[in-house]
Amino acid sequence: MTATLPGIGTPDTEAAPDSRLRAAARRHGPVLALFGTLKLAGFCSFMYLLSSTGDYRTKHPRFGGGAHAWDVLATWDGWWYQQIALHGYDPKLVPVPGATGLITLEGNSAAFFPLYPALMRGTSAVTGLGSYGAGLLVSIVASFAAALGIYAVAERFGGRRAGLAAAGLWAVWPGSGVEWAVYSDSLYVALAAWACHAVLTRRWLTAGVLTFAAGLNRPTAGALIAALCVSALLSLRRREDGVLRPVLAMTLAPLGLLGYLLWVGNRMGDLGGYFKLQSGAWAHSFDYGKQTLDVLTSVPVGKFDYLFAYPFTDVISVGVILLVCALLPLLLRLRPPAVLVLYTVITLVLVLGSQQIVANISRYLLPCFPLFVPLAVALRRLSLPVLCTLLGIAALASGSYAGYALFELGVP
Repeated sequence: MTATLPGIGTPDTEAAPDSRLRAAARRHGPVLALFGTLKLAGFCSFMYLLSSTGDYRTKHPRFGGGAHAWDVLATWDGWWYQQIALHGYDPKLVPVPGATGLITLEGNSAAFFPLYPALMRGTSAVTGLGSYGAGLLVSIVASFAAALGIYAVAERFGGRRAGLAAAGLWAVWPGSGVEWAVYSDSLYVALAAWACHAVLTRRWLTAGVLTFAAGLNRPTAGALIAALCVSALLSLRRREDGVLRPVLAMTLAPLGLLGYLLWVGNRMGDLGGYFKLQSGAWAHSFDYGKQTLDVLTSVPVGKFDYLFAYPFTDVISVGVILLVCALLPLLLRLRPPAVLVLYTVITLVLVLGSQQIVANISRYLLPCFPLFVPLAVALRRLSLPVLCTLLGIAALASGSYAGYALFELGVP
Protein backbone atom coordinates (compact mmCIF):
# COMPACT_ATOMS: atom_id res chain seq x y z
CA MET A 1 0.00 0.00 0.00
CA THR A 2 1.28 3.48 -0.84
CA ALA A 3 1.15 5.99 1.98
CA THR A 4 0.03 9.51 1.27
CA LEU A 5 0.14 12.72 3.29
CA PRO A 6 -2.74 15.17 3.52
CA GLY A 7 -2.79 17.43 0.47
CA ILE A 8 -0.26 15.32 -1.43
CA GLY A 9 -1.53 13.10 -4.23
CA THR A 10 -0.45 9.58 -5.07
CA PRO A 11 2.41 9.13 -7.55
CA ASP A 12 -0.11 8.33 -10.30
CA THR A 13 -2.15 11.50 -9.79
CA GLU A 14 1.01 13.61 -9.54
CA ALA A 15 2.30 12.20 -12.81
CA ALA A 16 -0.97 12.74 -14.67
CA PRO A 17 -0.42 16.46 -15.51
CA ASP A 18 3.12 15.76 -16.73
CA SER A 19 1.83 12.87 -18.80
CA ARG A 20 -0.83 15.06 -20.37
CA LEU A 21 1.73 17.77 -21.07
CA ARG A 22 4.06 15.32 -22.79
CA ALA A 23 1.17 13.93 -24.83
CA ALA A 24 0.16 17.45 -25.90
CA ALA A 25 3.76 18.25 -26.85
CA ARG A 26 4.01 15.11 -28.97
CA ARG A 27 0.72 15.85 -30.68
CA HIS A 28 0.99 19.60 -31.24
CA GLY A 29 4.74 20.26 -31.15
CA PRO A 30 5.38 19.22 -34.78
CA VAL A 31 2.51 21.44 -35.98
CA LEU A 32 3.81 24.48 -34.10
CA ALA A 33 7.38 23.81 -35.22
CA LEU A 34 6.46 23.41 -38.89
CA PHE A 35 4.16 26.42 -38.96
CA GLY A 36 6.62 28.61 -37.06
CA THR A 37 9.52 27.64 -39.30
CA LEU A 38 7.54 28.31 -42.48
CA LYS A 39 6.28 31.66 -41.22
CA LEU A 40 9.74 32.72 -40.08
CA ALA A 41 11.23 31.80 -43.47
CA GLY A 42 8.57 33.80 -45.31
CA PHE A 43 8.87 36.70 -42.87
CA CYS A 44 12.65 36.92 -43.26
CA SER A 45 12.30 36.75 -47.04
CA PHE A 46 9.74 39.57 -46.91
CA MET A 47 11.97 41.74 -44.71
CA TYR A 48 14.94 41.11 -47.03
CA LEU A 49 12.95 42.26 -50.05
CA LEU A 50 11.75 45.38 -48.24
CA SER A 51 15.25 46.26 -47.06
CA SER A 52 16.72 45.66 -50.52
CA THR A 53 14.29 47.89 -52.39
CA GLY A 54 13.83 50.60 -49.78
CA ASP A 55 10.49 51.58 -51.33
CA TYR A 56 8.85 51.85 -47.93
CA ARG A 57 11.00 54.91 -47.11
CA THR A 58 9.23 56.99 -49.76
CA LYS A 59 5.72 56.30 -48.50
CA HIS A 60 3.65 57.88 -45.74
CA PRO A 61 3.84 55.90 -42.47
CA ARG A 62 0.08 55.39 -42.62
CA PHE A 63 0.11 54.05 -46.19
CA GLY A 64 2.80 51.38 -46.39
CA GLY A 65 5.87 53.33 -45.25
CA GLY A 66 8.00 53.91 -42.19
CA ALA A 67 11.48 54.53 -40.85
CA HIS A 68 12.21 50.79 -40.69
CA ALA A 69 11.19 47.87 -42.89
CA TRP A 70 9.13 46.25 -40.14
CA ASP A 71 7.06 49.44 -39.71
CA VAL A 72 5.03 48.49 -42.79
CA LEU A 73 3.45 45.67 -40.77
CA ALA A 74 1.44 48.27 -38.85
CA THR A 75 0.32 50.42 -41.78
CA TRP A 76 -3.00 50.54 -43.68
CA ASP A 77 -5.56 48.70 -41.49
CA GLY A 78 -2.89 48.30 -38.81
CA TRP A 79 -2.86 52.07 -38.35
CA TRP A 80 -6.58 52.08 -37.67
CA TYR A 81 -6.34 49.23 -35.16
CA GLN A 82 -3.65 51.13 -33.28
CA GLN A 83 -5.82 54.24 -33.15
CA ILE A 84 -8.71 52.24 -31.68
CA ALA A 85 -6.44 50.55 -29.13
CA LEU A 86 -5.07 53.94 -28.07
CA HIS A 87 -8.08 56.22 -28.36
CA GLY A 88 -11.24 54.13 -28.72
CA TYR A 89 -14.07 54.66 -31.21
CA ASP A 90 -15.75 57.71 -32.70
CA PRO A 91 -18.56 56.38 -34.95
CA LYS A 92 -20.06 58.96 -37.27
CA LEU A 93 -21.16 59.57 -40.85
CA VAL A 94 -19.34 62.67 -42.14
CA PRO A 95 -19.82 63.64 -45.82
CA VAL A 96 -16.74 64.53 -47.86
CA PRO A 97 -17.22 68.16 -49.00
CA GLY A 98 -17.98 68.35 -52.71
CA ALA A 99 -17.60 64.58 -53.23
CA THR A 100 -18.80 63.33 -56.61
CA GLY A 101 -17.25 59.84 -56.89
CA LEU A 102 -17.67 56.62 -54.97
CA ILE A 103 -15.98 57.96 -51.83
CA THR A 104 -18.64 60.22 -50.28
CA LEU A 105 -17.92 59.77 -46.55
CA GLU A 106 -14.85 60.33 -44.41
CA GLY A 107 -13.42 57.09 -43.02
CA ASN A 108 -13.42 56.50 -39.30
CA SER A 109 -12.61 53.74 -36.82
CA ALA A 110 -16.15 52.29 -36.67
CA ALA A 111 -15.41 50.23 -39.80
CA PHE A 112 -13.04 48.04 -37.74
CA PHE A 113 -14.44 45.50 -35.28
CA PRO A 114 -13.49 45.72 -31.58
CA LEU A 115 -12.13 42.36 -30.40
CA TYR A 116 -8.65 42.63 -31.88
CA PRO A 117 -7.92 46.21 -30.71
CA ALA A 118 -9.33 45.29 -27.27
CA LEU A 119 -6.82 42.42 -27.05
CA MET A 120 -4.09 44.80 -28.23
CA ARG A 121 -4.95 47.19 -25.43
CA GLY A 122 -5.08 44.43 -22.83
CA THR A 123 -1.79 42.96 -24.01
CA SER A 124 -0.17 46.38 -23.91
CA ALA A 125 -1.34 46.89 -20.32
CA VAL A 126 0.00 43.50 -19.21
CA THR A 127 3.31 43.46 -21.08
CA GLY A 128 4.17 47.15 -21.30
CA LEU A 129 4.49 46.92 -25.08
CA GLY A 130 3.29 49.74 -27.27
CA SER A 131 0.30 49.35 -29.60
CA TYR A 132 2.52 48.08 -32.43
CA GLY A 133 4.28 45.42 -30.34
CA ALA A 134 1.06 44.36 -28.62
CA GLY A 135 -0.79 44.01 -31.91
CA LEU A 136 2.00 41.98 -33.44
CA LEU A 137 2.17 39.71 -30.39
CA VAL A 138 -1.59 39.06 -30.48
CA SER A 139 -1.43 38.25 -34.20
CA ILE A 140 1.54 35.89 -33.87
CA VAL A 141 0.03 33.98 -30.94
CA ALA A 142 -3.33 33.81 -32.75
CA SER A 143 -1.63 32.52 -35.91
CA PHE A 144 -0.25 29.54 -33.99
CA ALA A 145 -3.69 28.91 -32.48
CA ALA A 146 -5.17 29.06 -35.99
CA ALA A 147 -2.59 26.60 -37.30
CA LEU A 148 -3.52 24.15 -34.53
CA GLY A 149 -7.21 24.57 -35.33
CA ILE A 150 -6.67 23.97 -39.04
CA TYR A 151 -4.55 20.93 -38.18
CA ALA A 152 -7.31 19.57 -35.92
CA VAL A 153 -9.96 19.92 -38.64
CA ALA A 154 -7.83 18.44 -41.45
CA GLU A 155 -6.64 15.57 -39.23
CA ARG A 156 -10.20 14.27 -39.08
CA PHE A 157 -10.12 13.70 -42.85
CA GLY A 158 -6.63 12.43 -43.51
CA GLY A 159 -4.75 11.83 -40.28
CA ARG A 160 -1.78 13.68 -38.80
CA ARG A 161 0.16 14.06 -42.05
CA ALA A 162 -2.82 15.77 -43.70
CA GLY A 163 -3.20 18.02 -40.66
CA LEU A 164 0.44 19.06 -40.90
CA ALA A 165 0.08 19.77 -44.61
CA ALA A 166 -3.04 21.90 -44.06
CA ALA A 167 -1.37 24.01 -41.37
CA GLY A 168 1.64 24.42 -43.66
CA LEU A 169 -0.51 25.47 -46.60
CA TRP A 170 -2.15 28.17 -44.49
CA ALA A 171 1.32 29.50 -43.61
CA VAL A 172 2.22 30.04 -47.28
CA TRP A 173 -1.17 31.05 -48.75
CA PRO A 174 -0.96 34.16 -51.00
CA GLY A 175 -2.64 36.34 -48.36
CA SER A 176 -0.55 35.01 -45.47
CA GLY A 177 1.58 38.14 -45.17
CA VAL A 178 -0.97 39.62 -42.77
CA GLU A 179 -0.78 36.65 -40.39
CA TRP A 180 2.24 38.24 -38.69
CA ALA A 181 1.17 41.87 -38.90
CA VAL A 182 -1.05 44.27 -36.96
CA TYR A 183 -4.14 42.81 -38.60
CA SER A 184 -7.11 40.90 -37.18
CA ASP A 185 -7.03 38.03 -39.70
CA SER A 186 -5.08 35.48 -37.65
CA LEU A 187 -7.37 36.00 -34.68
CA TYR A 188 -10.47 35.50 -36.81
CA VAL A 189 -9.17 32.32 -38.44
CA ALA A 190 -8.20 30.92 -35.02
CA LEU A 191 -11.72 31.51 -33.70
CA ALA A 192 -13.37 30.18 -36.88
CA ALA A 193 -11.22 27.04 -37.11
CA TRP A 194 -11.80 26.06 -33.49
CA ALA A 195 -15.51 26.92 -33.74
CA CYS A 196 -15.84 24.57 -36.73
CA HIS A 197 -13.91 21.91 -34.84
CA ALA A 198 -16.22 22.35 -31.85
CA VAL A 199 -19.24 21.78 -34.10
CA LEU A 200 -17.58 18.70 -35.60
CA THR A 201 -17.02 17.32 -32.09
CA ARG A 202 -20.51 18.44 -30.98
CA ARG A 203 -19.32 20.80 -28.26
CA TRP A 204 -22.10 23.26 -28.89
CA LEU A 205 -21.51 25.75 -26.10
CA THR A 206 -17.84 26.08 -27.04
CA ALA A 207 -18.84 26.60 -30.66
CA GLY A 208 -21.38 29.26 -29.66
CA VAL A 209 -18.88 31.20 -27.53
CA LEU A 210 -16.18 31.11 -30.22
CA THR A 211 -18.64 32.21 -32.91
CA PHE A 212 -19.86 35.02 -30.64
CA ALA A 213 -16.22 36.18 -30.32
CA ALA A 214 -15.63 35.86 -34.07
CA GLY A 215 -18.61 38.17 -34.61
CA LEU A 216 -16.79 40.82 -32.60
CA ASN A 217 -13.76 40.49 -34.85
CA ARG A 218 -14.86 40.55 -38.51
CA PRO A 219 -18.14 41.13 -40.39
CA THR A 220 -17.67 37.96 -42.48
CA ALA A 221 -18.40 36.04 -39.28
CA GLY A 222 -21.90 35.97 -40.72
CA ALA A 223 -20.75 32.90 -42.67
CA LEU A 224 -19.67 31.15 -39.49
CA ILE A 225 -22.90 32.07 -37.71
CA ALA A 226 -25.01 30.68 -40.54
CA ALA A 227 -22.96 27.48 -40.69
CA LEU A 228 -23.28 26.90 -36.95
CA CYS A 229 -27.03 27.59 -36.88
CA VAL A 230 -27.77 25.21 -39.77
CA SER A 231 -25.62 22.52 -38.15
CA ALA A 232 -27.42 23.02 -34.84
CA LEU A 233 -30.81 22.72 -36.57
CA LEU A 234 -29.67 19.48 -38.22
CA SER A 235 -28.61 18.19 -34.82
CA LEU A 236 -32.03 19.05 -33.39
CA ARG A 237 -33.73 17.30 -36.28
CA ARG A 238 -31.66 14.16 -35.73
CA ARG A 239 -32.05 14.39 -31.94
CA GLU A 240 -28.32 13.79 -31.50
CA ASP A 241 -27.40 16.17 -28.67
CA GLY A 242 -30.63 17.04 -26.95
CA VAL A 243 -32.22 20.45 -27.28
CA LEU A 244 -30.65 22.84 -24.79
CA ARG A 245 -27.03 22.99 -25.98
CA PRO A 246 -27.69 23.43 -29.74
CA VAL A 247 -30.35 26.07 -28.99
CA LEU A 248 -28.01 27.96 -26.65
CA ALA A 249 -25.30 27.86 -29.31
CA MET A 250 -27.67 29.26 -31.95
CA THR A 251 -28.81 31.99 -29.56
CA LEU A 252 -25.32 33.04 -28.52
CA ALA A 253 -23.57 32.84 -31.91
CA PRO A 254 -24.97 35.99 -33.61
CA LEU A 255 -24.92 38.29 -30.58
CA GLY A 256 -21.37 39.56 -31.07
CA LEU A 257 -21.85 40.60 -34.69
CA LEU A 258 -25.35 42.00 -34.21
CA GLY A 259 -24.38 43.75 -30.99
CA TYR A 260 -21.53 45.67 -32.60
CA LEU A 261 -23.54 46.62 -35.70
CA LEU A 262 -26.40 47.88 -33.52
CA TRP A 263 -24.03 49.80 -31.25
CA VAL A 264 -22.41 51.53 -34.24
CA GLY A 265 -25.81 52.26 -35.76
CA ASN A 266 -27.06 53.72 -32.47
CA ARG A 267 -24.00 55.95 -32.10
CA MET A 268 -24.38 57.14 -35.72
CA GLY A 269 -28.12 57.68 -35.42
CA ASP A 270 -28.64 55.29 -38.34
CA LEU A 271 -29.12 51.53 -37.80
CA GLY A 272 -27.57 50.86 -41.21
CA GLY A 273 -24.68 53.21 -40.47
CA TYR A 274 -21.95 50.55 -40.56
CA PHE A 275 -22.85 49.51 -44.10
CA LYS A 276 -23.18 53.12 -45.25
CA LEU A 277 -19.72 53.82 -43.85
CA GLN A 278 -18.22 50.80 -45.63
CA SER A 279 -19.80 51.82 -48.92
CA GLY A 280 -19.29 55.57 -48.68
CA ALA A 281 -15.80 55.67 -47.14
CA TRP A 282 -14.18 52.51 -48.54
CA ALA A 283 -16.33 51.73 -51.63
CA HIS A 284 -16.85 48.27 -50.14
CA SER A 285 -20.33 46.88 -50.76
CA PHE A 286 -22.06 43.72 -51.94
CA ASP A 287 -22.53 43.95 -55.71
CA TYR A 288 -23.42 40.31 -56.51
CA GLY A 289 -20.01 39.66 -58.07
CA LYS A 290 -19.98 42.47 -60.65
CA GLN A 291 -16.54 43.75 -59.61
CA THR A 292 -15.05 40.24 -59.48
CA LEU A 293 -16.42 39.41 -62.93
CA ASP A 294 -15.05 42.69 -64.28
CA VAL A 295 -11.58 41.81 -62.98
CA LEU A 296 -11.73 38.22 -64.24
CA THR A 297 -12.53 39.42 -67.75
CA SER A 298 -10.00 42.27 -67.72
CA VAL A 299 -6.78 41.04 -66.09
CA PRO A 300 -6.25 37.99 -68.36
CA VAL A 301 -6.19 40.27 -71.41
CA GLY A 302 -3.95 42.88 -69.78
CA LYS A 303 -6.56 45.52 -68.97
CA PHE A 304 -6.43 47.31 -65.62
CA ASP A 305 -9.04 50.03 -66.09
CA TYR A 306 -11.42 48.88 -63.35
CA LEU A 307 -11.94 50.25 -59.83
CA PHE A 308 -8.83 50.24 -57.56
CA ALA A 309 -6.47 48.44 -59.95
CA TYR A 310 -3.08 47.18 -58.70
CA PRO A 311 -1.71 45.17 -61.65
CA PHE A 312 0.81 42.85 -59.96
CA THR A 313 -1.33 41.94 -56.95
CA ASP A 314 -4.47 41.68 -59.08
CA VAL A 315 -2.81 39.01 -61.22
CA ILE A 316 -2.14 37.07 -58.01
CA SER A 317 -5.76 37.63 -56.92
CA VAL A 318 -7.10 36.26 -60.21
CA GLY A 319 -4.93 33.18 -59.73
CA VAL A 320 -6.27 32.77 -56.19
CA ILE A 321 -9.88 33.07 -57.37
CA LEU A 322 -9.33 30.40 -60.01
CA LEU A 323 -7.57 28.21 -57.46
CA VAL A 324 -10.44 28.34 -54.95
CA CYS A 325 -12.92 27.60 -57.75
CA ALA A 326 -10.91 24.44 -58.49
CA LEU A 327 -10.53 23.46 -54.83
CA LEU A 328 -14.20 23.79 -53.91
CA PRO A 329 -15.38 20.76 -55.96
CA LEU A 330 -12.51 18.75 -54.50
CA LEU A 331 -13.66 19.68 -51.00
CA LEU A 332 -17.25 18.72 -51.79
CA ARG A 333 -16.01 15.40 -53.16
CA LEU A 334 -14.79 14.54 -49.65
CA ARG A 335 -18.40 14.94 -48.39
CA PRO A 336 -17.43 17.07 -45.38
CA PRO A 337 -19.95 17.95 -42.65
CA ALA A 338 -22.40 20.76 -43.34
CA VAL A 339 -20.60 23.26 -41.10
CA LEU A 340 -17.47 23.20 -43.29
CA VAL A 341 -19.39 23.34 -46.57
CA LEU A 342 -21.65 26.21 -45.52
CA TYR A 343 -18.89 28.18 -43.84
CA THR A 344 -16.66 27.93 -46.93
CA VAL A 345 -19.34 28.58 -49.55
CA ILE A 346 -20.89 31.55 -47.73
CA THR A 347 -17.46 33.08 -47.10
CA LEU A 348 -16.67 32.75 -50.81
CA VAL A 349 -19.99 34.39 -51.72
CA LEU A 350 -19.41 37.29 -49.32
CA VAL A 351 -15.86 37.89 -50.58
CA LEU A 352 -16.28 37.32 -54.31
CA GLY A 353 -19.70 38.96 -54.37
CA SER A 354 -18.41 42.29 -53.02
CA GLN A 355 -17.04 45.42 -54.60
CA GLN A 356 -13.63 45.97 -53.05
CA ILE A 357 -9.91 46.38 -53.67
CA VAL A 358 -9.21 43.20 -55.62
CA ALA A 359 -5.65 43.04 -54.29
CA ASN A 360 -7.21 42.19 -50.90
CA ILE A 361 -8.98 39.04 -52.09
CA SER A 362 -6.09 36.72 -51.32
CA ARG A 363 -6.19 38.05 -47.76
CA TYR A 364 -9.99 37.94 -47.43
CA LEU A 365 -9.93 34.27 -48.47
CA LEU A 366 -7.52 33.29 -45.67
CA PRO A 367 -10.51 32.11 -43.56
CA CYS A 368 -11.42 29.53 -46.23
CA PHE A 369 -9.10 26.98 -44.61
CA PRO A 370 -11.40 24.00 -45.41
CA LEU A 371 -10.26 24.41 -49.02
CA PHE A 372 -6.81 23.28 -47.89
CA VAL A 373 -8.19 19.90 -46.80
CA PRO A 374 -8.31 18.17 -50.24
CA LEU A 375 -4.80 19.40 -51.05
CA ALA A 376 -3.60 18.29 -47.62
CA VAL A 377 -5.14 14.84 -48.06
CA ALA A 378 -3.30 14.50 -51.39
CA LEU A 379 0.00 15.76 -49.92
CA ARG A 380 -0.08 13.26 -47.05
CA ARG A 381 1.22 10.63 -49.49
CA LEU A 382 4.55 12.45 -49.61
CA SER A 383 7.28 11.60 -47.16
CA LEU A 384 7.77 14.14 -44.39
CA PRO A 385 11.14 15.41 -45.78
CA VAL A 386 9.64 15.95 -49.24
CA LEU A 387 6.55 17.67 -47.79
CA CYS A 388 8.69 19.98 -45.66
CA THR A 389 10.94 20.79 -48.64
CA LEU A 390 8.00 21.75 -50.86
CA LEU A 391 6.41 23.89 -48.16
CA GLY A 392 9.78 25.45 -47.35
CA ILE A 393 10.30 26.56 -50.95
CA ALA A 394 6.76 28.01 -50.98
CA ALA A 395 7.50 29.81 -47.69
CA LEU A 396 10.58 31.52 -49.11
CA ALA A 397 8.63 32.50 -52.21
CA SER A 398 5.75 33.81 -50.07
CA GLY A 399 8.01 36.67 -48.98
CA SER A 400 7.31 38.05 -52.46
CA TYR A 401 3.73 37.06 -53.33
CA ALA A 402 2.27 37.01 -49.80
CA GLY A 403 4.33 39.80 -48.24
CA TYR A 404 6.02 42.29 -50.53
CA ALA A 405 3.32 42.20 -53.23
CA LEU A 406 0.57 42.72 -50.67
CA PHE A 407 2.10 45.47 -48.54
CA GLU A 408 4.20 47.36 -51.11
CA LEU A 409 2.72 46.69 -54.54
CA GLY A 410 -0.92 46.65 -53.43
CA VAL A 411 -3.05 47.42 -50.41
CA PRO A 412 -3.46 44.67 -47.79
